[in-house]
Amino acid sequence: MTEAVLHIAGAGLAGCEAAWQAAERGIRVCLYEMKPGKFSPAHKNADFAELVCSNSFRSDDFEHNAVGLMHQEMRAAGSLIMSCADKTKVPAGGALAVDRDGFARLVSERIRSHPLIETVEKELTELPDEASGNFIIATGPLTSESLAESILKLTDNQALSFYDAIAPVVFKDSIDFDRAWYQSRYDKGDKFDYINCPMNREEYYRFVEELLKAEKTEFHNWENPRYFDGCLPIEVMAERGADTLLYGPMKPVGLTNPHIEEKPYAVVQLRQDNREDTLRNIVGFQTKMKYGEQKRIFRMIPGLENAEFARLGGIHKNTFIKSPLLLDDFLRLKKRPNICFAGQITGCEGYVESAAVGWLCGYFTAARMAGKHPVPPPKTTAFGAMLWHLTDDTDIENFQPMNINFGLFPELPPEISPNGKIRRLRGADKKEAYCRRALSDLKRWLEEIR
Repeated sequence: MTEAVLHIAGAGLAGCEAAWQAAERGIRVCLYEMKPGKFSPAHKNADFAELVCSNSFRSDDFEHNAVGLMHQEMRAAGSLIMSCADKTKVPAGGALAVDRDGFARLVSERIRSHPLIETVEKELTELPDEASGNFIIATGPLTSESLAESILKLTDNQALSFYDAIAPVVFKDSIDFDRAWYQSRYDKGDKFDYINCPMNREEYYRFVEELLKAEKTEFHNWENPRYFDGCLPIEVMAERGADTLLYGPMKPVGLTNPHIEEKPYAVVQLRQDNREDTLRNIVGFQTKMKYGEQKRIFRMIPGLENAEFARLGGIHKNTFIKSPLLLDDFLRLKKRPNICFAGQITGCEGYVESAAVGWLCGYFTAARMAGKHPVPPPKTTAFGAMLWHLTDDTDIENFQPMNINFGLFPELPPEISPNGKIRRLRGADKKEAYCRRALSDLKRWLEEIR
């Protein structure tokens, strides 16, 4: 009998992590990478796991930060990517930054020297059929046009490939309800559907002025941004006239401010962004402003003066599938379960998140190929929270790529004090409690699956 082989398309962080996890579990792997025969417009290095945008894996604080927690979970789980990052790190304060070339070189050496991993310089141009065996597609946000077309056909045009203008997401508990209030326009639907932040005339025009002056993201030479009328960046709308936003995302009609008698001149609305209602999306505020400018300008909005952001807005070419619609709980394509998806093409954002989803995909597939039943990670862990974001089908239409953040985790239970009073954790205490719970639950899960 021929030995079963797991085929993986794409030797980025997700593909390499998936290959390593499967091979470490005794599965023979064939890893396909189109470089150096063909490069995407953003890539230049012939090595695997090339870091394109930044050499930083972001915060390494696993006691108070969600991405630092994901670092620690991956270390505990035997991640190839984290091992190589730790070996090639450079000074960066509390962040984990790496020597980009050294990191890619080390990942490549580890992959190429593994006895169960064969690397093939070949571009996968179409999805395999059901008779072709087990495949993981980890081709990233710049998936080649031919493969993207094949994915589109099989998924009934549910793969998205365009310049996304993404709105910022705010932690709800950082909103000031002395200024903001709950109300749906004209009181339609549930009154808790929207949180409203009012502006008077002076505040509105000062806000528009700052929007127009703000520093904007520059596109790469190979990028040709195409906006859709339904998701124009807010500053592009403002460029069409100072009053444009009053007839768009900041229209004040149908809303009454309970805090003062004066009618609002403009209103910014925030819509629920996750099941637990810990995150709120700023409606219609897609933007191409630089991150620092976003924080400065959006904190001019009454009620958001102290806003904490789970995700800032952005615009980038992004090929990703509607994972909650198309994938099952183990990242398999429902229509063709021999195919799994991993990495940024699933709708996770960031290098670390991409590698983590690759880890999960490698483990899930290897377990099935070995005749075992894979066990999903607890939702209370960073692994589980990201998996839940990608597979929870309660709000498919508003699915967007997301970095790991505490807003994706299940809420912490309230603490009961000795005198019987309920105490809800906030700030650093709350973040620390999320991390403690996650690492405790992760330890039990890893013991279960090993």
